[in-house]
Amino acid sequence: MTIYLDRPVWPGRGRLWSHLISDASYAELHAFAEALGVPRRAFERDHYDLTTAGYEGAVALGARVVPSRELVRLLTAAGLRRPKRRGPREKS
Repeated sequence: MTIYLDRPVWPGRGRLWSHLISDASYAELHAFAEALGVPRRAFERDHYDLTTAGYEGAVALGARVVPSRELVRLLTAAGLRRPKRRGPREKS
């Protein structure tokens, strides 16, 4: 059981963001995020979005930095991946 994150390279709202995941359970992930002081609203489907400051704190608490593709592989292998659902396009 480990907590993983990628580097903060994802732009949004004037900041760079990273993603925080667990390879074991959402409970482990939520507990880590709570210890880090990350609000629950930062949880999106299967990961937490972290700012650069959150990234630094997560590394200090022992999260392991891996490439983004590795995050997806780990989530999928653990059965925790929840991809975005895209509905059918509306006809114009």
